[in-house]
Amino acid sequence: MKALCFVLAIFASSAATGQEILRARGCTNCHDADKRKVGPSLRDIGARYKGDKSKVSDIVARMKEGKGHPKVAGSDAELQAAVEAAVSAK
Repeated sequence: MKALCFVLAIFASSAATGQEILRARGCTNCHDADKRKVGPSLRDIGARYKGDKSKVSDIVARMKEGKGHPKVAGSDAELQAAVEAAVSAK
């Protein structure tokens, strides 16, 4: 039974979209879709990186280390999905 719960938890977490993770991890407390809050808007982030997913791993590393961005707890997969959603924002 524990194994089934574990597998379902992994499946459920991997099924979350980047937008859902942005909300769940509190990113939207500082980043709005269209306007600057504490941090730049998701639209501005998307414009800055123009969908360049090669920068995603660098941004995730900075978020995990707390360099240039407040330290964020989460798995690499969650943070990567959230950053990919931000980088792809239009």
